[in-house]
Amino acid sequence: MFSFGIKDIVDILLVAVLLYYTYRSMKESGALNIFVGVFAFIVAWVIVDKLLDMKLLGTIMDRIIDSGIFILIIIFQDQIKRFLTELGSKRGWKSISRLWQGSQSKGGRKKWVMPIVYACMSLSKSKTGALIVIRKAFSLEDYEHSGDIINAEVNNRLLENIFFKNSPLHDGAVIIDEGKIKAAGCILPVSHDTSLPKYLGLRHRSALGISQATDAIAVVVSEETGNISYAYRGEMHLKLTSTDLEHALSELID
Repeated sequence: MFSFGIKDIVDILLVAVLLYYTYRSMKESGALNIFVGVFAFIVAWVIVDKLLDMKLLGTIMDRIIDSGIFILIIIFQDQIKRFLTELGSKRGWKSISRLWQGSQSKGGRKKWVMPIVYACMSLSKSKTGALIVIRKAFSLEDYEHSGDIINAEVNNRLLENIFFKNSPLHDGAVIIDEGKIKAAGCILPVSHDTSLPKYLGLRHRSALGISQATDAIAVVVSEETGNISYAYRGEMHLKLTSTDLEHALSELID
């Protein structure tokens, strides 16, 4: 006799949450079409093999499914790594430490939001290009080592000097971690998302790329227009005022 209990409801809810998280992760990373294709293939396999009981086609699809698991792990290794990192960061010692520090820690973090905003305002007025990446849970150590290590307190004058047009570090990204400028002149992954407007240049594509690969916040100042933008979770927010930027950073830096 068929029975349906609380355990089955929990099972369905967990699968639904897993599918939703996978969908969101694929959308942020620009791999949504691959996810949809894989999901459609699995649905077709269930229909052919389980419902219609088509032996020959079902056997072929079974073999593809068996070997496809390893292929998917290779294709989505960055997304899997990101998922495990975020899972660990939410449940690990860092979260406990932040809860222990409480509101004092939040206030300390917000102290270095304004120097970033002031620097972006100044760079925007002079139409000086800039790319500032703010670390959250996901490690940016590999990207830090692609540039020059600085390890200095966040300061708007220092940020302006780094992105000064004659500076050797002007073309790279600055990485900020817990109120310190960790490195400058850093190389970031470039997004190939076709939905990004064509008039946006390499800085915007790099900002979107790092936001797809990690949970970092990437702030961009356009060299052509002076417009301020930021990328987070695979989404680009364009043409911000200084107030918009302050509010966004205050909310996102937890």
